[in-house]
This record gives sequence, C-alpha cells and structure tokens, in this order.
Amino acid sequence: MATNLPSWQDKNFGSKIRAALWLETEVGEGNIFTKTQLRQAFPHDTQIDRRVRELRAHGWRIDTSRDDPGLRQEEQRYVNKGAEIWIPGQAKPGSQESRLTAAQRTKVWQADGFLCRTCGIGAGELYDEAGYERSKLNVTRRKVRKPTGQVEIQYVTECNRCAAGSDREVDLDGLLATVRRLTPLERRVLAGWMEADRRTMSGLEQLWGVFRTLPEESRLLIQLAVANDEE
Repeated sequence: MATNLPSWQDKNFGSKIRAALWLETEVGEGNIFTKTQLRQAFPHDTQIDRRVRELRAHGWRIDTSRDDPGLRQEEQRYVNKGAEIWIPGQAKPGSQESRLTAAQRTKVWQADGFLCRTCGIGAGELYDEAGYERSKLNVTRRKVRKPTGQVEIQYVTECNRCAAGSDREVDLDGLLATVRRLTPLERRVLAGWMEADRRTMSGLEQLWGVFRTLPEESRLLIQLAVANDEE
C-alpha cells in the first residue's frame, strides 16, 4: 500500500480527499472493501459513500457489483488511482472523465441497439439458461486512438460481465490497415456482417460445425466422400 502520503485521518482535509487517502493507504489498489468498513472509518460522515463515488470524476476506478459480477452487493474493489486530489491544483475533474447524464447514457444505449457490443446480450437476459444471473447494461469508456494519433474517450454499451476489467484501447489506424489488406471477397463478407450488425455463418462453416460433432465412424465416411470428390 502507498506510503509517504498525508494521513487520511487529518481533518484539515475534506471527506473526499480523506476517502481517497484511505483507499490508498488502508485498502490498496486491486483490493476489496465493504460499505461497512468505509462507514466505520468515517462514522460521522453520512455522505461518505457519495464522496467515494465522486472520486470517479477524478479518474479513480472503483468497481461495484454492477461493474464486476465477482463482487457481492456490499463489496467494492479499488482498481486504480486517479488524480492525487490532496495535492493543490489536482482536484479539478477532467472533462472526459465527467459522468454521463441519464439522457447521454440512453443515447449510447439506443445507438448500440440496447445490446452489449461485446457479447450481444440484451438487458435483463439470463447469461445461462440453467443459471440465475441476469445481465445489466452499462456504458463503458473506451480509449480510441484516431489515425491522427490523438486518443479520444468514446462510449460503448457493455454488460456487467464484459465490462469487468475492461480497459481496452482501440487503434483505428491499425484496424483500417487490416481492413485494407482484405481480399475483395473478404471485404464483401465483412460489409454484409456490418450491415446486418451480426456475423452469419457460411454454409461451409455450418457444415464444419456439424462434422465436428459426428462420431468417428461417421467422420471417416464424410472424409472419404470429400477425398473421392477431389479425385
């Protein structure tokens, strides 16, 4: 855990700064803390939960069970530190890290069809037919490196499972270079997937999928038929 920091118990600091220092010195990055532990540390501050949430506007990442399905409802994980707000001049939230309004979140969800862009699950759907966990859709910040080299924060819909630990950066220039290397046939297939917003399997892929499930005797029969046709 961090050392050589001001004391989180120094009441000359506001409660948000003290909460940040408590996370750094008492919890430590990557570790879990509970609401009970937080309230025990700040027994006279009825707004301490809010002060911790406000740290996210300064670039601090603090996950809840909504972000990380491995956490219980009363648990939170201190993932990483943001601005060192106890240092004068560091407490101003970055414009890109400010929280989205409800209208802005809804706009992102609408643009993404109210589906997780990583796995395709919809809000409230079961992850597993035999399970009980239902998905929750979140808006995730994604770093996008544009062809100019500038890194921009953009927003995308992800479910609580896919968003857990999600800290990817997309290199658009590299992605475009890969697209340019595609054959004309590959481009047409990709364009079709993009237009439909889903990947459809070709007849050959479907046939392979069925072949892989066959018993050995049947697989050998199909292999022999393919080999004879090639002759």
